[in-house]
Amino acid sequence: MRKLRRVMFLKLARLMRGEKSVVPCIISIGTKVSGNIVEGDVIHIDGKLEGDVSCKELVIGASGTVNGNVEAKSLELYGELNGKIKVENLFIAGTAKFIGDSVYKTIAIEPGAVLVGNCASNRDEDKAA
Repeated sequence: MRKLRRVMFLKLARLMRGEKSVVPCIISIGTKVSGNIVEGDVIHIDGKLEGDVSCKELVIGASGTVNGNVEAKSLELYGELNGKIKVENLFIAGTAKFIGDSVYKTIAIEPGAVLVGNCASNRDEDKAA
C-alpha cells in the first residue's frame, strides 16, 4: 500500500509540474544490464546494472543493484548502489545499502539504511552563484 501511495504521489507531482504521463523504463528482477544509460527520463531498476546512469528520476528497487555513478534530478534508493551520486533530491530507504560519495540538494535517510562514504550538500554552491 505504501508503494502505491508513493507512485500516486509521483504521478500527481508530475501532473502538477505540467509533465505528460511518462512510462518508466524498467529493468526487472533477473535482468542484468552492462553499459551506461544516458539521458533517460524515469528509470526503475529491480535487476542489476553495471554502468553509469544519467536520467531525470531513478528508482532502485529493494532487489535492485547498481554498480556505477548516478546523475539524476531525483533518486530513490531501496536496494544497493556502489558508486558516486550527484542528485537534487536523494531518498535512502531503510532497506538500502549505499557505498560511495554523494552530492545532493535535499536528502532523507530512513533508519536502518547502510551508508558508507561521504555526503555533501551543494546548497552552498547554489547560494554563492
